[in-house]
Amino acid sequence: MRAKAGISIACFCALSVVLCAGLGLKAQTPPPLPRPAAVPNQDSANELSVGVGKSVLVDCTRPIARVAMGLGDVAEAQAISPYEIMVNGKAPGETSLIIWDTRGGRQFFNITVRTGPAVSSDNLDAVRRELSIELPGQPLKITSENSMIFLRGTVKDLNSSARAVQIASTAGKVVNLLNVNVPPADPQILLKVRFASVDRSKAKQLGINLFSTGLGNTVGGVTTGQFAPPFITSSGGSVTQTTTSTIVTPPTNTATFSTEGNFLALFPGLNAGAEIIALESKGVVEVLAEPNIVAVNGREASFLAGGEYPYPVAQGSSGGTTAISISFKEYGIRLNFIPTVTPRGTIRLQVAPEVSALDFADAVDISGFDVPAITTRRVKTEVELNDGQSFVLGGLLDNNETETFEKVPFLGDIPILGKFFQSMQRNRTNTELIVIVTPEIVAPIAAGSALPELKFPTKFLPPNSGIPMNTPDAKTAENTPAPAPATIPVEKLIESMRPEAPLIIEGGGGFGTSGGGISSAPTSAPPQ
Repeated sequence: MRAKAGISIACFCALSVVLCAGLGLKAQTPPPLPRPAAVPNQDSANELSVGVGKSVLVDCTRPIARVAMGLGDVAEAQAISPYEIMVNGKAPGETSLIIWDTRGGRQFFNITVRTGPAVSSDNLDAVRRELSIELPGQPLKITSENSMIFLRGTVKDLNSSARAVQIASTAGKVVNLLNVNVPPADPQILLKVRFASVDRSKAKQLGINLFSTGLGNTVGGVTTGQFAPPFITSSGGSVTQTTTSTIVTPPTNTATFSTEGNFLALFPGLNAGAEIIALESKGVVEVLAEPNIVAVNGREASFLAGGEYPYPVAQGSSGGTTAISISFKEYGIRLNFIPTVTPRGTIRLQVAPEVSALDFADAVDISGFDVPAITTRRVKTEVELNDGQSFVLGGLLDNNETETFEKVPFLGDIPILGKFFQSMQRNRTNTELIVIVTPEIVAPIAAGSALPELKFPTKFLPPNSGIPMNTPDAKTAENTPAPAPATIPVEKLIESMRPEAPLIIEGGGGFGTSGGGISSAPTSAPPQ
């Protein structure tokens, strides 16, 4: 410990710190100081600091006549020789010390008694020993000052830094001043995804319409109701009276078909006919996408192959005018995933594939606008794979069957002939989605290597000039980045590893969310 002694006109005192043990004996005797010539009296104060249970030795150049201590409970002063005074710290606090010499000179001291050190040398030695055992080969230095632990040195990674701080914290509050070796670039994961969707449909329809244009002087028909029957109209017809007879011209009946059936039979002699509609259809729709996406370890990536469809949103009406804005909703094939390389060398993958399509069959009418529905199939799961392994998400089946049967009462129950008075419609749909996912750890193409080129069926137009397009990207001394340092502070490395702010795509949002940004001028609402 240090003590400052001011230069007194009356006496010149030199302070030296002496650790005392037992009965207050000095552990070290300072060398004798030269005695300056006599100086005038001075009353200026000097600062003196001592710890609790410690002693400070004050050497004077003139014989001491009297000593006074302000608070005896904080510190005590004892003259051990005509030229030496020992100040002992008793309790934390502040007090004053005044020394008079034999010639009437005096010196003032402001005494500050500090608490004992929080960390002993034994504790620091134990911490150093544990650091050398747990972190061998990593130069670490630990010191203590004012009950604070200062940790310095260089560690190989953040885990070693965290472990060193945890060990040093057993001795007190730690100030982390460690440097860490700059780690290599994070691994990058390529995700290969294959979407396979198969939609199968099958429909069967049967309906019969019977009609008469004058059979038995009767105009009418019988229908099963599944298809619109023909519309029969009458025109002409007159009665002519002569002197010898009366001539009656019957009216002409005409059948107009709004839906032409597969089979149509008309019997002019009978003025009757039949319309039969029998349809059977099959359809297959296949959707396949193979997106490949690269993401940094622990960061999210997304993919969308589809589009956004506009739909109107009423903002309110004023004066009979409705303000309509246009929003957009995403649809198509989407993939969101977060890959993480585990300490075992495997890849833990959070993946959420989704397939959606516009459904105009279930569309709704809003202010005269047809807004389609969206059919969606999505999966969200978390798996762990080795590099190059694959997993399959299957079983996303959707089977629907709709059957409608109608008949004419009584007539439809007649054996054999009753089939002409019955109608049937049957629809079957089968949809299956399969997703195959394969993660791989990849490395970028080395600088200067040949890049893969696409094969185009026709060549593009030649360039307008012979200047290469990458000339602005040439490296110069000004734009060449400095080499990466070998070590950096821990807090700087942690700051560089924080994720960046997410991208904001104007006019869009997350999948299934509506975006804004395009509005139409107020228009009058069309009639319903």
